[in-house]
Amino acid sequence: MDDAHRSGCPINLTLEVLGDRWSLIVIRDIMFGNRRHFRELLQNSQEKIASNILADRLRRLVDRGLLTREDDPTHKQKAIYSLTEMAIQLVPIFAHMGAWGRRNLPVTEELSIRAELLEEGGTELWEEFMDELRAKHLGKKLPARTPSVLARLTEAYLSVVARKTKSA
Repeated sequence: MDDAHRSGCPINLTLEVLGDRWSLIVIRDIMFGNRRHFRELLQNSQEKIASNILADRLRRLVDRGLLTREDDPTHKQKAIYSLTEMAIQLVPIFAHMGAWGRRNLPVTEELSIRAELLEEGGTELWEEFMDELRAKHLGKKLPARTPSVLARLTEAYLSVVARKTKSA
């Protein structure tokens, strides 16, 4: 056991990396919202993260190996953030957290529909989504005509939003 950590417990070590208020939210927004630039993460945050906090979390997540940061070839002052394999392996954790939240907390339909689909799809859907994320963020190849899990999750969300807007 080194002095940099409180203990060698895997739960403690995971919480040391992900247990602050914002890290999982930033990863969620990159993973499920396909937000890869600082401005997208800042402006589209449901939770209204402050710019200094976002900058700090992005830096920490890069330092801890959950994200990579590369210059955006289309704009000299922008960076693109990508998930690493370590972050992609959080998909089942997000699925379980979403399922738990749906059962026990006052969620909204539009913000819980993706969690519902992930729960219903189970490990097979999670694996498909992780493969898609590996293709998008790590450059792995997917078989041609592989249906997009992210598109399916996004479609379901937009459908609920449109229905609720129409009935309001």
